[in-house]
Amino acid sequence: MMNTKQTNIINLIAKIGWIAFSALFFFAGSAVCSGATDEGERLFEKKCSTCHSIKKPKSKAMTEAEWHSTILRMKSNGADLSRQDIEQIVAHLAKNYPRK
Repeated sequence: MMNTKQTNIINLIAKIGWIAFSALFFFAGSAVCSGATDEGERLFEKKCSTCHSIKKPKSKAMTEAEWHSTILRMKSNGADLSRQDIEQIVAHLAKNYPRK
């Protein structure tokens, strides 16, 4: 049977473990988000440039909802975009070309 001191040490180790795991999860999530943004930029340049120059969209500043509406309009005009493509492109544009 463990005494109080041993129990406290085990509880402390468990807390430290959870803190370390949480930090690892947070930083791994940040890396994934960063990768998604890079993919959004790649998709933006690849998909959007098939119909028009990407200079015009880069000169705009919009909210996320406005970018989403714009990208949906492009899809209705014939842009070959999946739902995932749209999400990643919108995230890229909203982050890099936000309405100030």
